[in-house]
Amino acid sequence: MNMPNRTRLCAAAAVAAVLLTGPLSLSAQAADTPSASSVTAAQQSRAEVRVNSFFRDYRQAVLHKGGSTPAQVRARYLTPDLDKRLDAWALKHDADPVFQAQNVPASWTTRYEGSGAGHSTVVLTEHWHGGRSQDVWYSVRLSDLTINDLKAPSS
Repeated sequence: MNMPNRTRLCAAAAVAAVLLTGPLSLSAQAADTPSASSVTAAQQSRAEVRVNSFFRDYRQAVLHKGGSTPAQVRARYLTPDLDKRLDAWALKHDADPVFQAQNVPASWTTRYEGSGAGHSTVVLTEHWHGGRSQDVWYSVRLSDLTINDLKAPSS
């Protein structure tokens, strides 16, 4: 077998491995992910991976990094009902409805809290400069991994 064919075969095998294992095999330590976590995505629940991806993408959009706006990211990950409720929350509290604050967290961590009735609960802890932190509880619909609720204790 000549080298180009061997290279193509290796590349095809690598692609197949990624497709078979899915996104759960990817590391959660990519750029702009929770700095305190050394847990790989394979060790996280599917809902935890989804919340982490949403928060990373949303944070990047708020910071004007990447090609999406915060509204586009929310539309991609959230139910329309939750998106509408977050808009109302933002108007009432004059703060970002996802961060549930007026500024952007420095980092975050996630933890799986459990599943039942077709949903998983994931707690995302936002870490702020100066040492303050805040938990936001996410509900993820398991059938399609859509986020259908999020609440901070002060909500």
